Amino acid sequence: MTAFTINFSPITSISTDQFEQLCAANPDIKFERTSTGELVVMSPPGGETGKNNVEIAADFVIWNRRSKLGVVFDSSTCFRLPNGGERSPDVAWVEKSRWEALTPEQQRKFPPICPDFVLELRSPSDNLILLQAKMQEYLRSGAKLGWLLNPEDNQAEIYRPGQAIEVLQSPGTLSGETILPEFTLNLDWLWC
Repeated sequence: MTAFTINFSPITSISTDQFEQLCAANPDIKFERTSTGELVVMSPPGGETGKNNVEIAADFVIWNRRSKLGVVFDSSTCFRLPNGGERSPDVAWVEKSRWEALTPEQQRKFPPICPDFVLELRSPSDNLILLQAKMQEYLRSGAKLGWLLNPEDNQAEIYRPGQAIEVLQSPGTLSGETILPEFTLNLDWLWC
């Protein structure tokens, strides 16, 4: 998924309301906004990445339906992070009491909350450095666990607050640890 970043700061700034209006007026375009206000325009994923995204998301949905511990979101959900960024992870999960603490209006719009868990799946055109920076942004905003899956290099990067990034080569599974209790993501199929 190719992304283009546009810096409007020399001429204007876009408020959170204006960003929301921009997204609503252009529903076929995926936008994100960095914490410094830069607009990120993202192309839709290709077939292989889209297929992989839904396969991964399905495992989270099935686990969450059974555990009833939180709410799972797909890549079309934009979260308003505490640092001012507005980001859309490929898969996100928010613990139930944190989600329920939001007002109905906050839940309907871009939720002003950082997910407890985030997953980014690198597509062939994604810039790895930018994805890694995005993962760090999630951690700084309050994420408790993050996975960056990189099929291009057969690697999974695990992000935890206050810890070094753990890089695994072609892991068969990843554990949700204490954040996603009893969740295991099978990844053997992804590295083929």
